[in-house]
Amino acid sequence: MTDQPSTRIASRKQPKQARSNDLVDSILQAAIQVLAKEGMRRFTTTRVAERAGVSVGSVYQYFPNKAAILFRLQSDEWRETFEMLRGILEDTRNPPLERLRLLVHVFIQSECDEAEVRVALDDAAPFYRNAPEAQEVRAGGKQIIEAFMREVLPEATEATRAVAGDLIKVTLSSVGKQFSESPRTPAQIEAYAEAMADMFCSYLRSLGHA
Repeated sequence: MTDQPSTRIASRKQPKQARSNDLVDSILQAAIQVLAKEGMRRFTTTRVAERAGVSVGSVYQYFPNKAAILFRLQSDEWRETFEMLRGILEDTRNPPLERLRLLVHVFIQSECDEAEVRVALDDAAPFYRNAPEAQEVRAGGKQIIEAFMREVLPEATEATRAVAGDLIKVTLSSVGKQFSESPRTPAQIEAYAEAMADMFCSYLRSLGHA
């Protein structure tokens, strides 16, 4: 049994009892294991159900198709990333560029720690990339970056801040993904993150003095 791509990616219903929450958690953990071990090509609701030790019908109570499971995994990952962004970039106890440096280190480390699942989710992106639900979730991260750019570049134009924020976001995401595709030692991760942070900080300092 296989699934066909579907535009419906929202969960059928939200669990309201502890038992239901446990079931959904089991399904999602099983989905992560299937993705990490078998990849996107062999990812089906049947395999997820087998890994979770539940019936396919139990999976369909909460997820109408495999695209909905994949989107839930991706949206959970996005939300964790956005909470990390918010927690670091909005911590005004530290100067802005120190916050950016810390963000780069934490992000690169997380990319390496979760490389297998992230690569699989990237392969699954066509199932949900253009769905309204996906666009809504991604908008949250954009707002966090925009607020940080207004703080770090108060004298710059809105257009300049937008370009700077987009450049840092895209570079961090793309380069971080590429870097994490190969096994890395802690020393390599530290050195790479520090070099990237130096690059970003130098770029923002140049814009601040322009």
